[in-house]
Amino acid sequence: MSTYVMMTKLSPEALTRPGSVADLNKQVEDRIRGECPGVKWLGNYAVLGPCDYLDIFEAPDVDTATKVALLVRSFGHATTETWVATAWDRFAEMAKTLK
Repeated sequence: MSTYVMMTKLSPEALTRPGSVADLNKQVEDRIRGECPGVKWLGNYAVLGPCDYLDIFEAPDVDTATKVALLVRSFGHATTETWVATAWDRFAEMAKTLK
Protein backbone atom coordinates (compact mmCIF):
# COMPACT_ATOMS: atom_id res chain seq x y z
CA MET A 1 0.00 0.00 0.00
CA SER A 2 1.11 3.54 -0.66
CA THR A 3 0.99 6.39 1.84
CA TYR A 4 -0.84 9.61 1.02
CA VAL A 5 -0.93 13.03 2.67
CA MET A 6 -4.09 15.05 2.17
CA MET A 7 -4.34 18.72 3.06
CA THR A 8 -7.90 20.00 3.57
CA LYS A 9 -9.15 23.57 3.70
CA LEU A 10 -12.65 24.13 5.03
CA SER A 11 -14.98 26.63 3.45
CA PRO A 12 -16.07 29.59 5.60
CA GLU A 13 -19.60 28.11 5.66
CA ALA A 14 -18.30 24.95 7.34
CA LEU A 15 -17.03 27.05 10.23
CA THR A 16 -20.18 29.07 10.94
CA ARG A 17 -20.92 26.61 13.77
CA PRO A 18 -17.53 25.39 15.03
CA GLY A 19 -19.18 22.66 17.10
CA SER A 20 -20.57 21.08 13.95
CA VAL A 21 -17.07 20.39 12.58
CA ALA A 22 -16.85 17.20 14.68
CA ASP A 23 -20.20 16.00 13.32
CA LEU A 24 -19.11 16.71 9.76
CA ASN A 25 -15.84 14.85 10.34
CA LYS A 26 -17.75 11.80 11.63
CA GLN A 27 -19.97 11.80 8.53
CA VAL A 28 -16.93 11.97 6.25
CA GLU A 29 -15.13 9.18 8.18
CA ASP A 30 -18.20 6.92 8.02
CA ARG A 31 -18.57 7.47 4.28
CA ILE A 32 -14.90 6.75 3.58
CA ARG A 33 -15.00 3.65 5.77
CA GLY A 34 -18.06 2.40 3.88
CA GLU A 35 -16.89 3.18 0.34
CA CYS A 36 -13.12 2.65 0.69
CA PRO A 37 -12.68 -0.34 3.02
CA GLY A 38 -9.03 -0.81 1.96
CA VAL A 39 -7.99 2.58 3.37
CA LYS A 40 -6.06 2.66 6.64
CA TRP A 41 -5.98 6.01 8.47
CA LEU A 42 -2.58 6.76 10.01
CA GLY A 43 -3.12 10.26 11.36
CA ASN A 44 -5.50 13.19 11.42
CA TYR A 45 -4.30 16.62 12.53
CA ALA A 46 -5.69 20.13 12.76
CA VAL A 47 -2.98 22.51 11.51
CA LEU A 48 -2.26 26.22 11.39
CA GLY A 49 -1.57 27.82 8.04
CA PRO A 50 -3.36 27.88 4.70
CA CYS A 51 -5.05 24.52 5.37
CA ASP A 52 -7.11 23.36 8.33
CA TYR A 53 -6.35 19.62 8.40
CA LEU A 54 -3.60 17.21 7.48
CA ASP A 55 -4.58 13.56 7.04
CA ILE A 56 -2.17 10.70 6.49
CA PHE A 57 -3.56 7.44 5.15
CA GLU A 58 -2.62 4.31 3.26
CA ALA A 59 -4.55 3.21 0.19
CA PRO A 60 -4.09 0.17 -2.05
CA ASP A 61 -3.85 2.33 -5.20
CA VAL A 62 -4.08 5.86 -6.56
CA ASP A 63 -7.71 5.39 -7.61
CA THR A 64 -8.71 4.64 -4.02
CA ALA A 65 -6.74 7.66 -2.75
CA THR A 66 -8.48 9.81 -5.35
CA LYS A 67 -11.84 8.47 -4.21
CA VAL A 68 -11.02 9.49 -0.62
CA ALA A 69 -10.34 13.06 -1.75
CA LEU A 70 -13.51 13.08 -3.86
CA LEU A 71 -15.58 11.88 -0.92
CA VAL A 72 -14.20 14.64 1.31
CA ARG A 73 -15.02 17.23 -1.37
CA SER A 74 -18.46 15.74 -2.07
CA PHE A 75 -19.79 17.19 1.19
CA GLY A 76 -19.30 20.64 -0.33
CA HIS A 77 -17.42 22.04 2.64
CA ALA A 78 -13.77 21.71 1.65
CA THR A 79 -11.04 21.64 -0.94
CA THR A 80 -8.25 19.11 -0.82
CA GLU A 81 -4.74 18.59 -2.08
CA THR A 82 -3.35 15.06 -1.96
CA TRP A 83 0.25 13.90 -2.30
CA VAL A 84 1.86 10.48 -2.37
CA ALA A 85 4.51 10.11 0.36
CA THR A 86 7.57 7.85 0.25
CA ALA A 87 9.14 6.66 3.50
CA TRP A 88 12.63 8.09 3.93
CA ASP A 89 14.40 4.70 4.06
CA ARG A 90 12.73 3.62 0.82
CA PHE A 91 13.62 6.95 -0.81
CA ALA A 92 17.24 6.62 0.30
CA GLU A 93 17.43 3.10 -1.17
CA MET A 94 16.04 4.34 -4.49
CA ALA A 95 18.57 7.18 -4.52
CA LYS A 96 21.42 4.66 -4.12
CA THR A 97 20.42 2.99 -7.38
CA LEU A 98 20.80 6.17 -9.45
CA LYS A 99 23.82 6.46 -11.72
